[in-house]
Amino acid sequence: MTTDKMITERDGAIGRMIFNNPAKHNAVSPDMWAAVGTIMNDLNNDDAIRVVIVSGAGGKAFVSGADISKFEDERADAEAEAKYHLLNRSAREKLSNAPKPTIAMIRGYCIGGGVGTAMACDMRICSDNARFAIPAARLGVGYYYDDIKKLTDLIGPSFTKEIFFTARQFDAIEARDMGLVDRIVPDGELDDYVKNYADTIAANAPMTIAAVKKSVIEGAKDPNDRDVALCDEMVDICNASKDYAEGRQAFMEKRKPVFIGR
Repeated sequence: MTTDKMITERDGAIGRMIFNNPAKHNAVSPDMWAAVGTIMNDLNNDDAIRVVIVSGAGGKAFVSGADISKFEDERADAEAEAKYHLLNRSAREKLSNAPKPTIAMIRGYCIGGGVGTAMACDMRICSDNARFAIPAARLGVGYYYDDIKKLTDLIGPSFTKEIFFTARQFDAIEARDMGLVDRIVPDGELDDYVKNYADTIAANAPMTIAAVKKSVIEGAKDPNDRDVALCDEMVDICNASKDYAEGRQAFMEKRKPVFIGR
């Protein structure tokens, strides 16, 4: 870790990655994007962690995208923009390809790269005061194909064009209607709701969840690039695991299973 603007926390089986730049609504610098990979590697390699919650510090923003005041220094031409994009894309891929479930807990502003960060998570739960936008057309900055495709795959072409063409802010209800977020929760209840949601996931069989997530990831790829054999192998490992035996035994004994991930 080379920045104090990214925080890692552990709470039992729940890991947290927090964007910690509240003075700028959690605008993200290159060193913060780089730290995402370090944090996710750390949490993914920790067997005690079964779910990762991604959030922003300060209570006013999830992530407000790049720090526009730094564009002249960091993104002033096409070459610099391409370099920044690679950092941004690498961070998002660490999230989207993580073997463990990830939940974006969105409060307040979710702007630009914040939308991309939220989309890289498996689930998106927002407060009723959340606001979403991609203001690229107000800045004249281009968005690469892979970013556009991910958004289109999630919400469809018409909503994607509306978000980019208008560059306006959308409220939580509009975001849910588009399919950009999964749940809306009153702001004062968001932390407890997401914690309970994560606890529910963490109590389930981690190998089953990892196998499902891998199949979803592979299914989104071009058919020629899919590793279906690996997906099937992960299913076979689940079906030969101690957790599967525990699940059957717990069902017969009418008790909650205790899964160990093996």
